[in-house]
Amino acid sequence: MNEKYAALKSNVRTLGHLLGNTIKNAHGEEILEKVELIRQLSKSAERENDQQAREELIQVISNLPDDQLNPVARAFNQFLNLTNIAEQYHTISRHCDSNICEPDVIHTLFSKLTENSVSKLETAQAIKDLNIELVLTAHPTEIARRTMINKLVKINKCLSQLELSDLSSRERVKQERRLEQLIAQSWHSDDMRKERPTPLDEAKWGFAVVENSLWEAVPEFLREFNDRVTDYLGEGLPIDARPVHFSSWMGGDRDGNPFVTHEITHEVLHLSRWKAADLYLGDINELVSELSMIECTDELRQLAGEEHEPYRAVLKKIRTLLTDTLEVLDAKINRTDVPNKAILENVEQLWTPLYACYQSLHQCGMGVIADGSLLDSLRRVKAFGVHLVRLDIRQESTRHSDVLSELTRYLGIGDYDHWSEQDKISFLVNELSSKRPLLPRNWQPSEPVQEVLDTCRIIASQSREAFGSYVISMARTASDVLAVHLLLQESGCQFRMDVCPLFETLDDLNNSEAVIKQLLEIDWYRGFIQNHQMVMIGYSDSAKDAGVMSAGWAQYSAMDALVRVCEEANIELTLFHGRGGTIGRGGAPAHAALLSQPPKSLKGGLRVTEQGEMIRFKLGLPDIAVNSFNRYASAILEANLLPPPSPKQEWRDLMEVLSQVSCEAYRSIVRGEPDFVPYFRAATPERELGMLPLGSRPSKRNPNGGVESLRAIPWIFSWSQNRLVLPAWLGAGESIQYSIDKGHQNLLEEMCREWPFFSTRLGMLEMVYSKSNIEISRYYDQRLTDKSLWRLGDQLRDQLQKDIKAVLNVENNENLMQSDPWGLESIRLRNIYVLPMNILQAELLYRTRQADEPSSELEEALMVTIAGIAAGMRNTG
Repeated sequence: MNEKYAALKSNVRTLGHLLGNTIKNAHGEEILEKVELIRQLSKSAERENDQQAREELIQVISNLPDDQLNPVARAFNQFLNLTNIAEQYHTISRHCDSNICEPDVIHTLFSKLTENSVSKLETAQAIKDLNIELVLTAHPTEIARRTMINKLVKINKCLSQLELSDLSSRERVKQERRLEQLIAQSWHSDDMRKERPTPLDEAKWGFAVVENSLWEAVPEFLREFNDRVTDYLGEGLPIDARPVHFSSWMGGDRDGNPFVTHEITHEVLHLSRWKAADLYLGDINELVSELSMIECTDELRQLAGEEHEPYRAVLKKIRTLLTDTLEVLDAKINRTDVPNKAILENVEQLWTPLYACYQSLHQCGMGVIADGSLLDSLRRVKAFGVHLVRLDIRQESTRHSDVLSELTRYLGIGDYDHWSEQDKISFLVNELSSKRPLLPRNWQPSEPVQEVLDTCRIIASQSREAFGSYVISMARTASDVLAVHLLLQESGCQFRMDVCPLFETLDDLNNSEAVIKQLLEIDWYRGFIQNHQMVMIGYSDSAKDAGVMSAGWAQYSAMDALVRVCEEANIELTLFHGRGGTIGRGGAPAHAALLSQPPKSLKGGLRVTEQGEMIRFKLGLPDIAVNSFNRYASAILEANLLPPPSPKQEWRDLMEVLSQVSCEAYRSIVRGEPDFVPYFRAATPERELGMLPLGSRPSKRNPNGGVESLRAIPWIFSWSQNRLVLPAWLGAGESIQYSIDKGHQNLLEEMCREWPFFSTRLGMLEMVYSKSNIEISRYYDQRLTDKSLWRLGDQLRDQLQKDIKAVLNVENNENLMQSDPWGLESIRLRNIYVLPMNILQAELLYRTRQADEPSSELEEALMVTIAGIAAGMRNTG
């Protein structure tokens, strides 16, 4: 590794050495020597491309007895986890190279704004409008248990202490001993959950992310951001600024998940409020101990009464309120008698007294005290509210039409499902405008229909602040949106919920403009939405449907059209991005991804999903989360103040060609190749993924269906395991080569230089190519598939090599990731540990598939390899 990464290299070496000690103590010298031999062979094979070392590595692993497979697999899984920790820590350490982590992205942005003569007035307005909403989702790619994640956080703290140059030898020994203890604790604990998490477990995992990281990160980010803004504009953020806030799908996402019921949603809402009150209570207790001042304003004196210490008197009232709130919510959660006590119901109950304390301290000359922990608490109140995170509800569109179909048949007015779209809209608008109820009093609906209605009633029973949006997956028509509004109205919902259609497939993305246009032409709808429309863009299903190049252009075109339609109608549009960690689900570095969107697409703010393991990588530590917020803020401000160019017509025309050719190439394999499904099932651990307790949601929408029913995440996850990473590149390079052959190389190069959308797309492909491994993919084929399928694997690998050449040709680069040396080093660093895991996995798949009843030992080792490769590949789903 390049010497400029010496500090990172040192940390990896230290952690690896301590892990070696743990393995030796737990399993003896023989296993440690075997692990070290495998590591050295892998290093030679990866770093020096030593073919003999690769073959010897395969030989050593193939000859491991069954009882050694699990400890060896666990060793490399732990190596990868520790390497990830060291790498993640390096990005926030004082040794971080400026090429790796921008020391101050906001300062860089302001310099760029000055260079481009953007007025301070425009900048101030853009900062005022800044709106970043991160939606935490429980997509099943996060394997690590909460217990293990907590240990990783503690390891990070030790690395931070060891970095201090003035550490005494005694303090250094103490920290190294603590590190070894934590690594040993991890080794002797279960790496993964033994049982599939429930939706409640997932929600608690999300709350733990808030408690362990975001609670500290939000005020820290706002403090830093305020300082930068003050330096640049001469005035800081308003006291009630809320540029970052959070929603969650955990406990609300019922699309294809039968375990998320209205009872679960209700319980998660209680748990969310309980956790919020608990965290605020911690803040208030700290403030009670700090704010012992006696001088105050008349306004605060009125709140405090005659108490000698007025600030403490006010804070103690809040403490009582929060204590009572916890007691009441405890009773509701545990279904015991609920005490008759006033509880925290709205933000003003916290904001008003805390802000009075803040103003009083400032007016009495104690501003330095006010701007400490008290200001942090005020900013948390605005960011997290009473509910900690707002809950999104997500349901599949046909579940709503099923309700109306069953209802219209009961009423004797026909079958809603068989009506034309125009008849549906006419019926829905009439009922939405009607003063009388639609639902009959004595109607006994079927169980699935009752569940939808009960969910709507849960929404109606809460305050608006409890919820983010109601997302309709597989939305295809205007009636899909109106149906949800009608069901909410009939359930007694007194507030306007953001009902958000999710356009997922290629056809739905291409049709999204027409659907929103049709909705905005309905007078009732225009009046009801109060000039605000939210639309969700699906990345994963569209890529699974048509391939990444075609899906990427459909997403861009849909956003572009929706921006135009809403602008013409004078409607504020918020685009909600259903991104994942991988390119197959729209993943890309945040800054590049946002700047590659159509002009004006971020005017309504950013709403984006953060899923699975990416939550931990981007938000799992306070300093990491602050960096992520800074990157989001700088990218959104830049996109709005220095918008990317609108694509030239010839660029659009060529993208249409690329889209069509890539879609045909992708579908010709995935849908048209007769051997594709048998090859997919044999060459990847797709069948075995069902054994892994990844998340509460089933991996298939239809348990009896084939690949077409497989969810996008396990589809991508499977291909990342055997290192072919097929869904993330198939069709894209082929379309580029087609355009080169047709004489469009110069135009492609111009698009690469001048159009962020296209250059980001190629950069994402480069990352995927760098993570793929042709030799490993071939080894999986040879070990696991029938010889009759080898020709398909060879065909795909040949195509991959041609695609890499095509992309490098357009970029005028000799090697992959030339412009991102740190990203390339990061991949290489992990590959030393991923390679043995791949060979181990192929061996374990072979042994378990050959056995009539594989031992639990073999199955557990296989699960460890799946987890380890996921940790090494990082953006797996």
